[in-house]
Amino acid sequence: MKTNTIITIGREYGSAGREIGYKVAEAFGIKLYDKEMLARAAKESGICEEIFQSHDEKPTNSFLYSLVMDTYSMGYSGNTYTDMPINHKVFLAQFDAIKKIADEGPCILVGRCADYALESYPNVVSVFIHADMQSRIKRIAKIYDLTDARAKDMIVKTDKKRASYYNYYTNKKWSDAGSYELCLTSSKLGTEGTAQAIIDYVNLKEKIRKEDRTI
Repeated sequence: MKTNTIITIGREYGSAGREIGYKVAEAFGIKLYDKEMLARAAKESGICEEIFQSHDEKPTNSFLYSLVMDTYSMGYSGNTYTDMPINHKVFLAQFDAIKKIADEGPCILVGRCADYALESYPNVVSVFIHADMQSRIKRIAKIYDLTDARAKDMIVKTDKKRASYYNYYTNKKWSDAGSYELCLTSSKLGTEGTAQAIIDYVNLKEKIRKEDRTI
């Protein structure tokens, strides 16, 4: 099964978003990038990977957000990250890496505002994966051997961090249906079912696009 589509996946913590992404990647025979985006950005920017990990999907203040967006809009790219705050450098390097990865062909990109970075690309499908809280608690508690209370606390804090990061760096709202092309609930469909729903959607969209070109 082949695809020409780039898929971005936003996800609530504990919704199995990355696991679902891997299933979709396997079905289409394409690569999935999660932490690999950080490694790529670190390599191409010359900034050590540990710095990217320490700033990964963490919110910043609104002043820095304005500074970052002003500089990004002026066309900074590649190895031009000089005399900038470290959060600024990380943001720009990561966005550059996302675009370069997308330029190489179909792939899946998990988190890190990839949908926003690629919003001008015509062949992108942005997905957000939800799950009910009890299902997420059960999953995280099992993976990390935590009590339900500890698991819930980790979920709430991680979601808050992801939401703050996304809301600062984009003109959209994290987890809001209006911010994405496709929203799915993994606790209703299961990981296999959610992956299949994404696959079916992408295949249908590509079929419609081909039909439109032949009219």
